[in-house]
Amino acid sequence: MRKKNGEPSIPGSPLDVRALPAERLPALARDIRAFLIEKVCASGGHLGPNLGVVELTIALHRVFDSPRDAILFDTGHQTYVHKILTGRAAHFDCLRQAGGLSGYPSRTESVHDWCENSHASTSLSYADGLAKAHELRGHHDRSVVAVVGDGAMTGGMAWEALNDLGAGRRPVVVVLNDNGRSYAPTTGALARHLRTLGDGEFGLRAGTGDRTEVPNVFTQLGFVFLGPVDGHDVDALQTVLHQARALRRPVLVHAVTQKGRGFTPAENDEADRLHAIGTVDPVTGRPSPVTGSGSTSWTGVFGKALKELADEREDVVAITASMLRPTGLYPMALAHPERVFDVGIAEQHAVTSAAGLAMGGFHPVVALYSTFLTRAADQVLMDVALHRLPVTFVLDQAGITGPDGASHHGMWDPVLLGMMPGLRIAAPRDGEQLRSLLREALAHDAGPTAVRFPKGTVRPSIEALRRAGGVDVLSESGIRDVLLVSYGPLAHLCLQAGVQLSGQGTGVTVVDPRWLTETEPELLDLAARHRLVVTVEDGCRSGGAGSGLAQSLRDHAVTTPVHTLGLPRAFLPHGPRDGLLVHAGLSAPRIVSAILRARAGQPFIHPTRTDGSPT
Repeated sequence: MRKKNGEPSIPGSPLDVRALPAERLPALARDIRAFLIEKVCASGGHLGPNLGVVELTIALHRVFDSPRDAILFDTGHQTYVHKILTGRAAHFDCLRQAGGLSGYPSRTESVHDWCENSHASTSLSYADGLAKAHELRGHHDRSVVAVVGDGAMTGGMAWEALNDLGAGRRPVVVVLNDNGRSYAPTTGALARHLRTLGDGEFGLRAGTGDRTEVPNVFTQLGFVFLGPVDGHDVDALQTVLHQARALRRPVLVHAVTQKGRGFTPAENDEADRLHAIGTVDPVTGRPSPVTGSGSTSWTGVFGKALKELADEREDVVAITASMLRPTGLYPMALAHPERVFDVGIAEQHAVTSAAGLAMGGFHPVVALYSTFLTRAADQVLMDVALHRLPVTFVLDQAGITGPDGASHHGMWDPVLLGMMPGLRIAAPRDGEQLRSLLREALAHDAGPTAVRFPKGTVRPSIEALRRAGGVDVLSESGIRDVLLVSYGPLAHLCLQAGVQLSGQGTGVTVVDPRWLTETEPELLDLAARHRLVVTVEDGCRSGGAGSGLAQSLRDHAVTTPVHTLGLPRAFLPHGPRDGLLVHAGLSAPRIVSAILRARAGQPFIHPTRTDGSPT
């Protein structure tokens, strides 16, 4: 399986995979693992999940004819092996880099990628719809396969789809990749049920002859249940998948895998089996010096601050959706384990469970990535905001996140949450403000609050010259030409722009309102006493904080013109955070340019979409 130059010889298409003799498959699996370790350790990305699905993905592409047979991957970070076997191995040097290979399925990359799926628990619903489409069009010779797992079966949407699939009796094969984890070990009753189903020797229920059906939750929903099968035995997997395909009805294949398999540092990593990594040493799995500098992260600041607040207040509880460590809840969980709840990859349930805790007299903190809160917008609106409950949403990775791309940029939360009556949104500019605003949020009992902050390292603190009401004045020149309103962590860019403009004779006052959804009287007064207001935010400019301020000024008959700078109304690609911000017009020079054009009465040029068209 090696070329003459020592490079791994990996098939370039599913047809090539199917053409390999069976005795060469173990060597193929070893080569793919070596390739993954080399490339992902160099670029960063999702290593542990993909090391665990090598044999499973090989078997899928040998039994099914992609893309004629649709193979849909849930939690799309487990598709690196699929990408390799569908002709994209040569592009892994640019994995998750600007203009390079996506870390998730991508319809623009390959016809083998049916959906750009990176949010969990969705593949079964896609599969249900595709199976219905095949039936309506008379395509009875095609298969639909949904690969779910890595914690995604804890999400409620998966069970909604299972309920529909089991009743429909259409030929859909659900492959449950049971590695017992999402990041941490999978929680809940389902995990216990799967462990019960997995007891005993592999193959006893997979069947090499007559099928043995074991009563369980899946059979009760109308599925034929095949398994458990060793998810690292290609021959056994192929046997079971051939059986599943031949049945032509809903089938669930229970494949037991090991996350991080074949890389000792991942196998021994109790935290998350090296689920997602930056650049690391390919031998030890330890962070490379560039990523292991010890800089303080926003998540780290939040985690320490929350633990301290929980020490002070027994009514503070926290909820995570399978992301205890990534969202910073681990310090509180160590100190107060009885007050930290992991509900699985179930954001909707997390939010309404938080509502129940608030009804019971506690102040819940729901810690999520910004991109995942959008899945629970209805619950935030109807179950929390409508009831005016004191729930605090802490939104990590808000704004541009970088290499994870369109589905993970936290662009939408200010727009969605900003429409919800009574919900206050804080955007700290630095670590000190994060600590302060988190304390203020937890002290607010009249309704819900949210605190949003970006991915990455916290910049040095920015001291305010003074506070006017709830507004921090960060700098002022004495000449009231431009009021530059900075929302959140881009304050340093606004201060740099202010210095540049002052050097060119334009007077600038830079302020940080701290709370996005409230317009203090002092901010209205400042706006009225300047000739131009420009807002800057790391979120969508359409419907964001700047738009809200402009509306408030109109409501109060303040006629100062307002221009908003923010992210375009577009799905932004993956790439370095700073580069994507520059592309969106969020750099000090581009802020200066926009302000000078506006002052000169020239058209205010907004950023463009990624395809070059206006926003």
